[in-house]
Amino acid sequence: MRIGPDTVPGGVAETYGDAIDAALEGVDDEAPLWVFGDQLGPAVHGLAQHARREVVLVESSAVLRRRRYHRQKLHLLLSGMRHLDDQLGDRSTYHRTTTYREALEKVGRPVVVHEPTSYAAKEFVETLQAEGLVAAVLPTTTFARPKAEFAGWAGRDRSFTMENFYRNQRQRFDVLMEGDSPVGGKWNLDHDNREAPPKRRTLGVPEPWWPTEDAIDEQVRRDLDAMDLPTVGEDGPRWFAVTPDEARRALTRFVEHRLDPFGPYEDAVLAADPVMAHSLLSVPLNLGVLHPLDAVHAAEEAHHDGTARLNSVEGFVRQILGWREYIWHLYWHFGKDYHRSNELQARTRLPDWWTELDGDAVTAACLSDTLAGVRDRGWVHHIPRLMILGNFALQRGYLPSELSEWFTTSFVDGFAWVMPPNVVGMSQHADGGRLATKPYASGGAYLNKMTDHCGSCAFDPKVRVGDKACPFSAGYWQFVHRHRDLLASNHRTARAVATMDRLKDLDALLEQEKGRTEF
Repeated sequence: MRIGPDTVPGGVAETYGDAIDAALEGVDDEAPLWVFGDQLGPAVHGLAQHARREVVLVESSAVLRRRRYHRQKLHLLLSGMRHLDDQLGDRSTYHRTTTYREALEKVGRPVVVHEPTSYAAKEFVETLQAEGLVAAVLPTTTFARPKAEFAGWAGRDRSFTMENFYRNQRQRFDVLMEGDSPVGGKWNLDHDNREAPPKRRTLGVPEPWWPTEDAIDEQVRRDLDAMDLPTVGEDGPRWFAVTPDEARRALTRFVEHRLDPFGPYEDAVLAADPVMAHSLLSVPLNLGVLHPLDAVHAAEEAHHDGTARLNSVEGFVRQILGWREYIWHLYWHFGKDYHRSNELQARTRLPDWWTELDGDAVTAACLSDTLAGVRDRGWVHHIPRLMILGNFALQRGYLPSELSEWFTTSFVDGFAWVMPPNVVGMSQHADGGRLATKPYASGGAYLNKMTDHCGSCAFDPKVRVGDKACPFSAGYWQFVHRHRDLLASNHRTARAVATMDRLKDLDALLEQEKGRTEF
């Protein structure tokens, strides 16, 4: 597989160039470039429009203290920023200040900046621009599709579903296409990617690329210890790429050795193999050191070379060029108050054992193992997130905005734009169906099929009432009962209500779950 040097990813200059030039009209071409911690790749600082600019990096202690982040999340962010400073040498200036404003005042002249990836940061930058500290705000270039393009497409298409968007993305960027048709004749091969986990402890695929920590990582760890920040989770060896060079190595390793077996088992869970064949590319993508088009083109090339099966490549492309880009655009499309959506009127606060990532306080094997994974790594793949953590929170009526904030701060790849659509919309169905057509709720039977947790669990997924009652099986029917009118009116969930009405132990189940505090 061929992956290019540390230069601007193909297509970025062409896609964003005119808008950047327009935003920079009248601005000094030597005005410094302020780079945020999730804009660390060549798609930002490597653009031709920035060739003569000093790069300004700001490590703000106020921002680091603002929330209770996972310890490893802070390490990755600081490691990425400091590695970029080291890479750029004399071209960059690294400020360690209390606030961003303090650092920009030290710069001494207005800076240019690419639009940040959250509403709060965008509004802050606009304030700085009004104050004269920012000379120009440029488009975000770390995603394949500009926001203006999505707004135009969504306005034309009455049904901007994920599937419609994904197909349009494939056509727009000519990925896995044969003329106007998808390679293989089908757009979506998800039906080939739903295999239950194999009857062994691990998937048995080659390991992913692992970073080797260096002196910068050692200093980051010492500095974090000295800062005594309010964190959650365990410190640990760095798992994820934080530089463009590391990201290329991680991508190459995945595409050449792990992409082919990825697809069939992408929705399966093995307790002893938390990574399975997943790419571990979410962090470098979200730090901006890996561009999504580079990732999907590398996967597409593997299919053309015959080294990866089509359903695996299509599944990966759908994750990156489809779902990830869709979530990015929906964050802006739905508006800044979207995270407060709560159409199901969920009111339960997150329990302490959840926020403290105390897997040892939980009996259910799947939930205990997943919380421990977040504690130890700040990461689990998408099925534990959606069908274990999200499913449990949905059943128990956890407050969606609080849950979204928890995912943002406790996961190493969590950012403000990522979690509201994923959590509030997809996982918790709190937006009234604007994103997903049905709630992602399931009982223990699904977990028994798609994970290997149930065999060693003290609970039984087939039992709803009693000491061995699975909290997911019982919780599912409690959820269906609580929202029976909503579910009965949806053709995708109406059968669940009819089934619930035939349960002979429903009253006992509801009484049991009403006061349940141990899981």
